[in-house]
Amino acid sequence: MKPSPRFTLAATTLDAPDAQELAGFYQALLGWPVRTSGPDWVEIGPSDGGTGLSFQTEPLFTPPRWPSARSGQQMMMHLDIEVDDLPSAAERAVALGATVADYQPQDDVRVLYDPVGHPFCLFVRTGAST
Repeated sequence: MKPSPRFTLAATTLDAPDAQELAGFYQALLGWPVRTSGPDWVEIGPSDGGTGLSFQTEPLFTPPRWPSARSGQQMMMHLDIEVDDLPSAAERAVALGATVADYQPQDDVRVLYDPVGHPFCLFVRTGAST
């Protein structure tokens, strides 16, 4: 049997009307440096070389909708970001341009939208690490 090729997740890519602007938000939020940058593409990532985020300009970008509805753009994915202090982290995200979602399904998670409407969650890890 032929061996399986190696697969490595290199990044998660978010579309935006302006890749530079959205990358700037996540760069400030996560404290990650820019790895590569062009007019319509930006990659940021942790200094240790771990998997990062990429941003690409999509002129016809339509913000995702969450919670989902029967019409319009559906949420295709979201980011879960671990923090050490949920209220302070949510406050910081809002100061950087995020918006708190009206619907908050869990007390120990904050759902927010980045400046172009991608939902993301902030949470504090509790219990055993997985």
